[in-house]
Amino acid sequence: MKIRCLFVLALCGTTLHSIAQTITVNKENRTIAVTATDEAQVVADIAAITVGFTTYGVDQNQTYADATRTSNAIIDTLHKAGIKQDAIESAQQSLTAIDDDDKPRYAKGIRFRFSQSWTVTVPATSAADTLHTAITAGANDSGNIVWKLDNDEALEGAAADKALAHAQKIAERYARGLKSKLGALVYASNQTPPRGLFGFGGLATESASLSASKVNLKPLAIAPEKISKSATVYAVFAIE
Repeated sequence: MKIRCLFVLALCGTTLHSIAQTITVNKENRTIAVTATDEAQVVADIAAITVGFTTYGVDQNQTYADATRTSNAIIDTLHKAGIKQDAIESAQQSLTAIDDDDKPRYAKGIRFRFSQSWTVTVPATSAADTLHTAITAGANDSGNIVWKLDNDEALEGAAADKALAHAQKIAERYARGLKSKLGALVYASNQTPPRGLFGFGGLATESASLSASKVNLKPLAIAPEKISKSATVYAVFAIE
């Protein structure tokens, strides 16, 4: 009896190579082919935090002047907190005119809006303190966090190992059903799907700075999310 298996694509080094295999099962070559998926999970150790602010003004020069003071105050405060410049990346900055679609502000004589934001990357354990430091310095449009891992490959490897172990257990059950003993692993390949981005929404307030009564508030209670990686393994085992 012959069992024909699907062609298998394998990843080799940094380039893609196609390896086409047809596995034949007969008296001389008996195998069991199994596909299994499993998942590994670990708490994120890196936080990419969105820090920003929005301010309004009655004319362009005044709005820009207020924005520069707030912008520099936020960055100076982050530096004083020990965050290095290479951990801070500009995301966007814009000065725009306000028309009468924004009726409440337009009625007050406000004609310009300035917004700016950065991505601040810190250890996950520092996320709450970093966000607190920025907000108390005037970052009134902040809060989104993308949780990451310093070493994605380690988690991918753990997921692949679990998937392969899962495949072996399934193959062992098949072998017992055939009144045989599972032999050595003949072939295996895996592919890991990308994970999505995670975070929580930004915090926004009208003022570009907090009042003195709020500066002494404690940081938010923020817990790093758990990041999952899944792997699908196609494994072929010999049977004895």
